[in-house]
Amino acid sequence: MANLSVNINKIALLRNSRGANIPDLLQFARDCERYGAQGITVHPRPDERHIRRSDVYALKEIVTTELNIEGYPSPDFLKMVLEVKPAQCTLVPDAPGQLTSDHGWDTLAQKNFLTEVIAELKKNNIRVSLFIDPDKAKIEGAKAVGTDRIEFYTGPYAHDFYGDKKTAIQPYAETSMICKELNLGINAGHDLNLDNLRFFKANVPDLLEVSIGHALVRDCLYLGLENIIQLYLRELN
Repeated sequence: MANLSVNINKIALLRNSRGANIPDLLQFARDCERYGAQGITVHPRPDERHIRRSDVYALKEIVTTELNIEGYPSPDFLKMVLEVKPAQCTLVPDAPGQLTSDHGWDTLAQKNFLTEVIAELKKNNIRVSLFIDPDKAKIEGAKAVGTDRIEFYTGPYAHDFYGDKKTAIQPYAETSMICKELNLGINAGHDLNLDNLRFFKANVPDLLEVSIGHALVRDCLYLGLENIIQLYLRELN
């Protein structure tokens, strides 16, 4: 069974657009868990355009499943993560002003940097996942720097799914076997939705967790949160 972690960035973005606490981010997180989600994901960015750092500390107090904090490991980001101590920290190679994550780490070129950061997180009993493309050398590099898991960047898969889903899934299916050989846990995220999620899970059978936000929130607008959580869990199971 693969777990569903709901990324609530878009709820924070909607809240911030009016300057008040509507919608209530913490209540939304509680409701996701109440309806069956196995985790909550946040990706605080330097400009706090959606998730604020204060949100991260507040979520730590109320999340009863697994809190996953994503972000680029700048000194201030790492300070926050080490204070909050989430279940998992997913490291992404985003530039400060980047709109959304669109590529994985070059684990070979950044080996020394990642090794140091991961060691510090693991010393504090925080599971580490590296955002990564389905590339054999970079996955082997991920193992070398000490990460517990990788998170496949699934943007290209989602983009190509409607054209030729068998070709779209091939690099992920092939490199997932490498992850298994290396004893690396597999997460996935970015543009996964109710159309493409089941096929991805069927072809990456060792998938442990997906982080889904944008598509899930879009679906909630039409079908409702409780129903949508159940539909996503059905696709995974």
